[in-house]
Amino acid sequence: MLKELLGQKVAVHFLDGTSVREGVLEELDERFVKYRTEYQLLYIPLTSIRAVALETKERERPRVGFGQ
Repeated sequence: MLKELLGQKVAVHFLDGTSVREGVLEELDERFVKYRTEYQLLYIPLTSIRAVALETKERERPRVGFGQ
């Protein structure tokens, strides 16, 4: 399943509740995922990943204030 996401910008959520965003899945094997962000190159063990999220649409931020 992860092979379909290779080369795409995804967010990786870990078992401990942390996550990394704005990175690209570059490579994948049976034990590790190679994930590159603007600042880091990460080799992530598959056993530490809870979920991988592909953002398909930018979320609209709610407006704050008393505008009309």
